[in-house]
Amino acid sequence: MQAKETLFADLVQGKAQQFQVPLYQRTYSWTEPQLGQLWADILEQAELLEAGDRASTHFLGSVVLAPSPRNEVMFPQWLVVDGQQRLTTLSLALAAIRDHIADAQPDEAERIDEEYLINKRKNGTAYFRLLPTQADRPQFAAHIRGPLDNQVGVGNVGRAYDFFRRKLLEAEDPAAPRDVFRIEQAITYRLTLVAVTAERGDNVHRIFESLNNTGLKLSQADLLRNYLFMRMPTRGEHVYETYWLPLQNSLSNDELEQLMWLHLVLGGDDRVRRQDLYASQQQHFERREFTEAEIEAYIRDLYRHGALFRRLLHPEEEPDPAVRAHVRRLGTWQAQVSYPALMLLLERRERGEVGSSDTARAMSYIESFLVRRMICRVPTNNLNRIFQAVPGQMPLDVPVADGLRQLLSADNRFWPDDDELREKIRKAPFYQYGRWHQRKMVLQRLEESYGHPEPVDFASARLTIEHVLPQSAGDEWMRMLSEDASDTETPEDLHARLRHTLGNLTLTAVNSELSNHPFERKQDLLKGSHLEMNRRIAATDRWGAREILARADDLAERAIALWPAPLRGIGRAERSRDWQLAHQVLAALPHGTWTSYGDLAAFLGSGAQAVGNHLAATPGVANAHRVLTSEGKIPDGDRWSSPGEGGDVRARLTADGIRFTVNGAADPTQRKSADDLALLITDSDDVQADDEDTAQRTVRGQSEETRADRFFRQLATDDSPETVDAVRALLTGWEKLGGWVSHGAGQAITSAYLMLGEAGAPGRGIWPLTLYPGGGRGGTAEVVFQHLAAREPFTDRGLRAELLRRLNEMKSVDIPEGKLELRPSFRLSVLEDSRNRELLDETLAWFRGCWEARDTA
Repeated sequence: MQAKETLFADLVQGKAQQFQVPLYQRTYSWTEPQLGQLWADILEQAELLEAGDRASTHFLGSVVLAPSPRNEVMFPQWLVVDGQQRLTTLSLALAAIRDHIADAQPDEAERIDEEYLINKRKNGTAYFRLLPTQADRPQFAAHIRGPLDNQVGVGNVGRAYDFFRRKLLEAEDPAAPRDVFRIEQAITYRLTLVAVTAERGDNVHRIFESLNNTGLKLSQADLLRNYLFMRMPTRGEHVYETYWLPLQNSLSNDELEQLMWLHLVLGGDDRVRRQDLYASQQQHFERREFTEAEIEAYIRDLYRHGALFRRLLHPEEEPDPAVRAHVRRLGTWQAQVSYPALMLLLERRERGEVGSSDTARAMSYIESFLVRRMICRVPTNNLNRIFQAVPGQMPLDVPVADGLRQLLSADNRFWPDDDELREKIRKAPFYQYGRWHQRKMVLQRLEESYGHPEPVDFASARLTIEHVLPQSAGDEWMRMLSEDASDTETPEDLHARLRHTLGNLTLTAVNSELSNHPFERKQDLLKGSHLEMNRRIAATDRWGAREILARADDLAERAIALWPAPLRGIGRAERSRDWQLAHQVLAALPHGTWTSYGDLAAFLGSGAQAVGNHLAATPGVANAHRVLTSEGKIPDGDRWSSPGEGGDVRARLTADGIRFTVNGAADPTQRKSADDLALLITDSDDVQADDEDTAQRTVRGQSEETRADRFFRQLATDDSPETVDAVRALLTGWEKLGGWVSHGAGQAITSAYLMLGEAGAPGRGIWPLTLYPGGGRGGTAEVVFQHLAAREPFTDRGLRAELLRRLNEMKSVDIPEGKLELRPSFRLSVLEDSRNRELLDETLAWFRGCWEARDTA
């Protein structure tokens, strides 16, 4: 290999030659940030030229070239192993200059064309000095040849050309005009490159790998594509145009990578991870010398699987209505984890081993497996392993659908049976498990089970989940619950136990109107609903514990009919996992907090007595001593068995940061409710994805109303103009601090995140507050302590405590210390007070300062 410093003009000028971007390269991908930086560098060099500086240059990077297999003595052709983004961008910039001056100075435009862009006496693809990869050729050729063909379409190539045309127009500003030929000279003679030229015998693929191991990181799909086409010197063009390019155009890069991984899994590899895709396939192809025909067969098979995979991504492309309905529901569930099984079914159907009706039946087992597990609160952490093993473990001696049901019913698959499903629908707080879109889909399916003669168009209806018995019950509701109370269960206990259960939940488009109204007012609104489940609720005389449980029993039988049960005798889940969930949440109790038997029971969907019996009979449960009565009292007889295990319980609680009032009760502000307990074991990285608004990010065809406009429209529905103006000022101030605002995509309720970090990637940044319109109850600011606890530098509890202290300085804001690991809220209306706004601005500036200093502390 040879390396030398050169200029763009020296590289491309001279006799006819061509620089070819190989098939294996990714498409042109520079966008505004990279283009803007390059333009700034070009203008700097142009200004230095204007000032008479003839020596300065700017180093742009390297270009790695290798002789093309089609190289000719009279027409040198080079493969661009690395550097295509730079060469393409500079060529487009010169094409923009050419077109900018074409009318006024046609001779100069022709000179630029012939010196840098074209081989005047060549035809076909040889006409171009730079020949991009096939996906970019139509756009690039259109801009080099001109005039532009309207059929070419818009892509990164076109956007880059348009960028330079805009910048050249701006450079003509009469107040500070710039000489366009100085700009051309800056590009061609002031931007230096290191040209690395490989010899014919060098291993170009190894060069490419080493460059991209230390520089720009390619995806697994990029690396595998590069590897495959480098091994196809004679068949590459045909295979690329026939199979790869259509496949690449039909899938995003991430989807293509997922397809490649699925192809491996369908072959029986139940261990390979997506991040190891390239290494695994490379090892496969290097075990022996694969011919070009064999590599072509692999790509052809990948192309065939791509058509099946698109049906999972775009259910409307599935021809069979029953299969399409299942695929659509699993897409709504966001059940990408089940793709190995779904692809297996579609492939078996394509091969004629199973018909569409049995394919739909098999998919119903997958849907049931996921839905029943969610309703019964089975953790999802082993789903990847379960479904990835399906292709390699499918029974061979039974029909496909029966084999899949048998496989999912096996030991340790934890597919809940009918008895467990009935129990959990009655007792478990359905609203606190799974994702919002999953809970909504369960209720939608239950509504459809009524077979209403005029079914609801769920695609267009803006339905949200409504608690019939409100989450915050007023006096009238508590009086109704008192009729169902007993000596062992108060109205407050009943409310905590039943409010989030499935029997108390429904769907409605008038959530804000229903709000916390008494049942009689809700009856009037529900009677006019198009949903059969709401009409049935409205037909009852009252809505207390008995009615909620009766409805739960009805919904349970409907759920059993909708979602098939596992096969008996093959295996079933161990019921002990409920207590494992209890142990998990108790272990997560933050320092200085406690909970009650009733709170823990409501979180589990159990009873307070059962919780007490279990903790008494199970030694060694972390933080069991912090489970107290609802009054914050230590139960009679509750002592550690020996001083070595903690001694007196009150002394141990005091050491754990629990404060006691004068009457001997634990401080109620340090108590964790059932809702608080649910938040303790929510993955902090999933906080955004669990919000109703963010869960709808994948909805296609958003209206022209921007997300920010929607947020303020919804905010103005419930809050005063003064509050809306205060929130606008808050967001403007945040942006002046260097932050940015991310708005949720929800239609019913949206949101605004005050972000720091990488723009456009909330899950990888950090945010102190999330703002929500009220949905009928006034807007709120959620303080995301739980999210911050996993982000530097706020993993330091002292910093989160300082944030709490600063927020509590605002009038009417009083967040208990016990919420320091959760997501407490305060009303946005407090920002109408000018002093509160000043305090919050100061707090946000402090927050940003802490975050910026994280690497230097």
